[in-house]
This record gives sequence, C-alpha cells and structure tokens, in this order.
Amino acid sequence: MTWQLIFTEQYNRKAAKFIKQNPKALAQYTKALEMLTVNPHHPSLRLHSLKGKLASLHSVSINLKYRITLELIITENEIIPINVGDHDEVY
Repeated sequence: MTWQLIFTEQYNRKAAKFIKQNPKALAQYTKALEMLTVNPHHPSLRLHSLKGKLASLHSVSINLKYRITLELIITENEIIPINVGDHDEVY
C-alpha cells in the first residue's frame, strides 16, 4: 500500500523555512518523507499519536532533534504534513 502526501501551502512555507534554517537536515528530511509514502510505520520514523492540544495529530522523527507533525487519514491512505521543526517548535 502506498500513502499519498498532501502538502498544504502553509506546510510548504514552514518546510521551506525549516530547510533554509537547517540545510544539513535536508537529506534526512527528504528520506523521512519518502519513507512516509512507503511505510509510515517504519521503526526509524517512530510514528506516534500526540496527546493534549495536538491529540488529533501524529508525529514522526526526522532525526533525534527534528520532527514532523502530521494528520493521517487512514481510510484514504493520505498523509497531510502539518508542521516541521525541532521538538519544542512542533509541540
């Protein structure tokens, strides 16, 4: 099963800013997005649901420092990235 990433304008702006501020993370970021389309449950992504005010979202790891928060639409096999940044920024 292949998942489809759906990028919003708002997310694209956040991602562009993230890459501009963290150019060394580009390869890891790209790899994380590719892995999401193939298998969002891959162990290296560390997919988990969030709690509290972000309870409707999930998070995956780019690396130990950076995260992507996202909405998984299970019935449609769609993933909508919401935010990207370091741990404290996205939570």
